[in-house]
Amino acid sequence: MRRDSIFYKIFQQFPTILFEMLETSPDNAAQYRFDSVAVKEPSFTIDGVFLPPDNRTGIVYFCEVQFQRDELLYERLFGESFLYFYRNRDRFSDWQAVVIYPSRSKEQSHFHPYEDLIEGHRVHRVYLNELGAIGQLPTGLAVMVLSTLSQKKAPEAAKQILERSKQKTTTQEEFRAIIGIVTTVIAYKFSKLSRQEVEKMLGITGLQETRFYQEAKQEGRQEGRIEERQSLILDQLTGSLGELPGSIQEKITALSSDRLKSLGLALLKFNQLADLEEWLKAHPE
Repeated sequence: MRRDSIFYKIFQQFPTILFEMLETSPDNAAQYRFDSVAVKEPSFTIDGVFLPPDNRTGIVYFCEVQFQRDELLYERLFGESFLYFYRNRDRFSDWQAVVIYPSRSKEQSHFHPYEDLIEGHRVHRVYLNELGAIGQLPTGLAVMVLSTLSQKKAPEAAKQILERSKQKTTTQEEFRAIIGIVTTVIAYKFSKLSRQEVEKMLGITGLQETRFYQEAKQEGRQEGRIEERQSLILDQLTGSLGELPGSIQEKITALSSDRLKSLGLALLKFNQLADLEEWLKAHPE
């Protein structure tokens, strides 16, 4: 997920945001701390772990942010989470998992072996486009939703978040942190704009191009190139094979940059839709 660094910053700045997405939360939610952990043997990296206070046993919350369809997401999530829970069983009384999607269309298609877990009370699926109007959401959730908006809608929503935060934040330091996150999201979406152009778009001045800001711009450029390649390949395939089924288009847009390059070379040899389907079957992500 190319927005990992942005969401990591959001969780750092607003650690209680996880519980704002859930119907129920622990009494000591405000004392939880956010971390990202690596689980060795085998090597796994969990997007985010929300840890209860060190002085008491509590529930550990695993968090996964998924903006691209991954047909093995739940296999990985449960494999990582259970291994981590096993290795730290003496620290926690229970576990829960939160999976954040931009929309339902990005969710794993088939999860029959884990259906009881996913439909149970320990797993929570959040769809950002269903949380409601961005102007009515807490700041942290609003910034999350901002990352899902189109270029057309994002600037006005960003200005709305900044104006509301300016009125509600209690310290300048807190407000500057929010400015940093919001402008980074915008820099990610408009990676070709200069710092001055981003400032003008949002109506702010004195924006600093931090390393995190620059990394977001670079990631935005990379994703933009991938999206352009996806569009070109889909156009070529449609021109030679006819209109592609939605399921096939989703598989193509989920391919990595290297896989897209390989497909761009292979598609010249496809004579019918079955050839494309066979190639996708032989080159899973």
